[in-house]
Amino acid sequence: MPTSPESVHTVASAINLALAPVFLLSGIAGLLVVMTGRLGRIIDRGRSLYEREGDASSDEASALHQELRQLEHRRHFASLAITACTIAALLVCLVICALFIEVMVGAPLNWLIGGLFSVATLALVFGLMCFLREVHLATLTVRIHVHH
Repeated sequence: MPTSPESVHTVASAINLALAPVFLLSGIAGLLVVMTGRLGRIIDRGRSLYEREGDASSDEASALHQELRQLEHRRHFASLAITACTIAALLVCLVICALFIEVMVGAPLNWLIGGLFSVATLALVFGLMCFLREVHLATLTVRIHVHH
């Protein structure tokens, strides 16, 4: 069965519409790489401190316990950020699917696409806010003293 110019134009139009969300998806993927890297470092540091906690004196154990609590707080925000950004990425994937369905089938999915994109954006904003909070908590726990 030969391909008609209309069907080629329809597919090209669908691909063109999906390009912007695909770029957004790649940006979210980059954020997720950074966020999971931070979460991994938090977990590694927590494991290291937890192993040292049993051999520490009471003063050291108290300080280690305090740092472990701070790390748990940071881990919570990093995990929330990853979850929210992953949800945003999944919703963007649904936007791409809906765009293809709309173009290929001719179904009026404007409200669905707009709603999915809006919720994806809100999830991304929430994820970035959680990430910012985790970074802020990290900067509060580390002080760099410069000696002259």
